[in-house]
Amino acid sequence: MQSFVSWLKVNRWEVLGLLCGIFAVYSPVIRFEFLNWDDTWYIINNELIQSWSFQGLYGIATEPVARNFAPLTIFTFLIEHTLWGMWSGGYHLTNLALHTINAVFAYALLRRLTGSSLLAWTVSLIFAMHPVQVETVAWVSSRKSLLSATFMLASCLCWLRPDRTSRHEGFGTLWLILGLLSKASAVVVPPIVIAYDVLIARRSFAESFAKQVVPMFFSVLLILVTMSAQTTIVGGVRGHIGASKLWILAIDSTILWRYVAMSLYPTNLCVLYDPATTGIAHWIALSLLGWGGVGLWTYRIRHSNPVPLFCLVTWLLLLFPVLNFFPITTLMNDRYLYLPLIPFFVGVFNVAEVCWTKFRSTEWSSAVRRIPNSAIAVTFGVVLCGLYTFRTLEYLSVWTNPVTLWNYARQTTPSLPVVQIQWAITLESEGRRDLAIQTLQKAMEQNPDAGDAERIQSKIDLWSAQETTSPES
Repeated sequence: MQSFVSWLKVNRWEVLGLLCGIFAVYSPVIRFEFLNWDDTWYIINNELIQSWSFQGLYGIATEPVARNFAPLTIFTFLIEHTLWGMWSGGYHLTNLALHTINAVFAYALLRRLTGSSLLAWTVSLIFAMHPVQVETVAWVSSRKSLLSATFMLASCLCWLRPDRTSRHEGFGTLWLILGLLSKASAVVVPPIVIAYDVLIARRSFAESFAKQVVPMFFSVLLILVTMSAQTTIVGGVRGHIGASKLWILAIDSTILWRYVAMSLYPTNLCVLYDPATTGIAHWIALSLLGWGGVGLWTYRIRHSNPVPLFCLVTWLLLLFPVLNFFPITTLMNDRYLYLPLIPFFVGVFNVAEVCWTKFRSTEWSSAVRRIPNSAIAVTFGVVLCGLYTFRTLEYLSVWTNPVTLWNYARQTTPSLPVVQIQWAITLESEGRRDLAIQTLQKAMEQNPDAGDAERIQSKIDLWSAQETTSPES
């Protein structure tokens, strides 16, 4: 604790800058409502968070909620329900606080790993302000991602250091366990630590692997519990469920490039995506060829510059849980890029620095040799952060309430039946039942799969019956 306080004193202006920037941009979320997209399961209709009874606490510790086993996340909702009941602003405030903590932790970790305060602060600010983070911060149900990220970063602060002691390793394991109890995606921390030990700290694989036996044991245990909770497939898109792992890998190769594009140039962001899965053989071939080239290049320069390979491996590991090797009902989402943005931009800045250094050594760069590298880096970082912040401010209002969210989604991805279903549910809750029924009837014309078709028809039947028996009729 004393060392952390000392660190805050030394880095107080950088931390204060992050705090002020994040609050200035994201403070409107405190006025946002709950959404009819998982918030209903996690909070509104969740009996487990409504009292501190033994039965409720036991249920939090043992029962999955919305097909996810995340007891620590649900426990935070219990605390908040006690504090402010169903005031959505309190839950949003907690999300905002966790995002701020994560940005500070990211800065502390990158400050140590890169040795550059400027690079660490720039990447941390981009991480905090990037528009793909809006979904995670502004959606209460993304609490599990935020809370898990907090403990994952805390664990990495203990593990990713050349001078770590048994005390660091003990606390690193403790934070990992808390992260696992927040969300299963924390299972990737042990392989990230091994990658750091081998590529950056130059430890042997055998030595590093031995240190990760206990953390991996808890990770495997959590995976087994989580897999047992995934007993149903509802919502989202399901066309890829049951597909071969080879086919999933082929599709993932194209989605990963889309993630690269979204990270660099975030546009047309949405709550749900409908990536093409057929008729894209040429894109799959180009994607696999491109990733093969990136992998080969980073591997060849690993001795002289291991940062690009470590960033690539970490980025892929952080994304691995959501690449559908373990089936989930979405192929891609903004929130999947929450932590992967950190190694991505560290890698981007590292490669940019290498390229710029080589350019300055050529005869064509005489006009810019007198400009300090730091001045160019600051200018580039400020411009990039400014562009991302402006886009975030534009996109943030989409997540204000169910009406704004699904009205935007149906304009962005109208081909998805689930978007039309959610828009119809929103209309019905607003008292516009006739329009909701018309929306579902149009959704039936989009050839939904059997699960969505059944869901649509059941709602049409229910709402039609209610229309017939309503006093107005």
